Amino acid sequence: MKKIKQQLFEACKSYVLQREQTIKETISSNKQALHSETKSSAGDKHETGRAMLQLEMEKAGQQLGIINQMKTTLDRVVLADTTTVIKLGSLVITNNNNYFLAISAGEIKINNTIYYAVSIASPIGRLLLGKREGDQLEFNGKMFIEKVI
Repeated sequence: MKKIKQQLFEACKSYVLQREQTIKETISSNKQALHSETKSSAGDKHETGRAMLQLEMEKAGQQLGIINQMKTTLDRVVLADTTTVIKLGSLVITNNNNYFLAISAGEIKINNTIYYAVSIASPIGRLLLGKREGDQLEFNGKMFIEKVI
């Protein structure tokens, strides 16, 4: 199970790096478009195009900030810890689903088993945090915590 936990962690890191690369490519593309935008005879059209590119740049900058927060969260994950109390970096097996508490990276499939990488700030993450093996909680029906790794 520790190997699976490591694979989930690596999948989360890969997710962050892929998103970061996409955002950086968008920023680079927008910078090129902004610099190559020339004044045309249709002045208003030119200004509207520049404004739209500027908005896209701001949006990409905000997304890059979120990526940096995800990287910081992953830096805080300690995989070697063994505890029965759910915390950042825990792999939680329930009767409904399997959760890896790290970042919100969604569904990750390993060895034909589905795991959900969730943030501790997400609704399910907040519910799981601090719980122990054997605890029950209510999330889309009753959930029983079978194992914490």
